[in-house]
Amino acid sequence: MTYEDATSRCWLEVDLDAIRANYRSALEMMQPGSRLIPVLKANAYGMNAVVVAETLKQEGATLFAVASSDEAEQLINAVPGVEVLPMGLVGEGALRRLIERRMPLTLFSMAQGERIERIAAELGIPARVHFKVDTGLHRIGLEPDEAVAQIAAFCKSGHILPCGLFTHLAIHTPETDRIQVDHLTRIRDELNAMGISIPLTHAVDSIGMVRYPKDHLDGARVGAWLYGVCPRNAPVACLSPARFKARISQIRAVKKGELIGYDDDYPLEKDSIVATLSAGYVDGTPRMGDNWQVEVRGKRADVLGIACMDQMMIDVSDIPEAREGDEVIFVGGIIGINEYADKCHLNRNEAWARIGRRVPRIFFEEGRPVRICAEV
Repeated sequence: MTYEDATSRCWLEVDLDAIRANYRSALEMMQPGSRLIPVLKANAYGMNAVVVAETLKQEGATLFAVASSDEAEQLINAVPGVEVLPMGLVGEGALRRLIERRMPLTLFSMAQGERIERIAAELGIPARVHFKVDTGLHRIGLEPDEAVAQIAAFCKSGHILPCGLFTHLAIHTPETDRIQVDHLTRIRDELNAMGISIPLTHAVDSIGMVRYPKDHLDGARVGAWLYGVCPRNAPVACLSPARFKARISQIRAVKKGELIGYDDDYPLEKDSIVATLSAGYVDGTPRMGDNWQVEVRGKRADVLGIACMDQMMIDVSDIPEAREGDEVIFVGGIIGINEYADKCHLNRNEAWARIGRRVPRIFFEEGRPVRICAEV
């Protein structure tokens, strides 16, 4: 795909230099001896996991975290020499393949552990696992009061090789986060006293990395920070690495009282100049009505009506210089990720991750496009 083709409809520009800078600034915040584990789930929060992994491998990252086995296998196949930890449920076929390739797995329940143990025994290859403990998020994980005995039993079998121990903070209050970390470190210490050494204990994500430097332990799983989602009160700001854009496909004059799009809740309050954008909710824009804006020629334009699947409309009455073919920026220009997520009622991570796979990604280095990735 050429640059002209990639930018003909809607696209995402990703600044790899900004992602590198965010990785380096995170490293500077890490406590001595603590490892930074980049999180590349959801296609690196929408920014293309393979390209981001290749970029961060150049920076020295060798262990990545994802959500699923599909994501793990994609990265293992595309980026040789890295380890990828899937943090969720993995089916038996994928368990077998990942054990054969000596990749780490998450063991979060007795049933999942017994499957891992059985497959490892069949293969004659010890399974490398990170034990997940549910210390308060109440999502997945071993129960804190039972975890020591369960982990010890799995390690005694000879088919499980302990490589990590982790939890996920709920980030409710500093007090509840403290309780969660204390549960995890108690389990680690009790295992150590039994002669079971855990090489990598990790609890914090991007928010925890900033809020709780004393709880970095052996590692921090950092995702949002890499992609420009900055926790409040961070000592330094991470950089915004992406711009989500589309083209104006048509401009027309529409009379007062006319309805815009499918919904009948948004009649025009005045004669207006309406521009149609070549992106819709399947591409990643929110499917919601008014009260949010986009950027056209450095100015703000109101969204009109509800976004369609593949197109949407905006009011350019106050931007007479707007032309068909102009670039429009949803987020990443004068509208930052915080404002965009707030106005569109999205979580900031969700705002990036929801950008559709059919949207071409154009990667920039030193201000120049260096690579294009497109899927249909």
